[in-house]
Amino acid sequence: METGSPASPGGAETAAVAPVWNGLPPGLLRMRRLLLVVWLGLAAVGAGLLLGLLVGPVWAAFALLPLAGIAWGWVLLGRNWRSWRYAERADDLLISRGVLWREETVVPYGRMQLVEVTSGPVERYFGLASVQLHTAAAATDAAIPGLDPSDAERLRDRLTALGEARSAGL
Repeated sequence: METGSPASPGGAETAAVAPVWNGLPPGLLRMRRLLLVVWLGLAAVGAGLLLGLLVGPVWAAFALLPLAGIAWGWVLLGRNWRSWRYAERADDLLISRGVLWREETVVPYGRMQLVEVTSGPVERYFGLASVQLHTAAAATDAAIPGLDPSDAERLRDRLTALGEARSAGL
């Protein structure tokens, strides 16, 4: 008797096909880390100057707190960026994210009502775009941030075509 995967009742073995996961481009991580350094760096300088001038130079040491926040945030942003991934399957789109609390969203193509590509000013500066998926149920709306604009448009077109085909019953 052979060991291996269990045979199905019809005699043929069933094999689950693992999805092909796509990660997010590194540009998103660079953008988020730069924003972290800029905002908390400004907070550190502002806190150091205000506390140093108004209260005393010893109190200016509290400016080290935003600097510690930069170090902590740097690590957390990297972990969060690595946790995001998405996979296009035959009937649905999988989006997985989260470090401590893992969240996996499954959006069936036939349930998609609107797929849009958005890009704010900071995202455009870094050459990034986000794909936002809207379904009939607001709770299942999903987004994939930080894609290259050409990849976001390709994904939007593919998801729209698959959604139209599934909703038409083809």
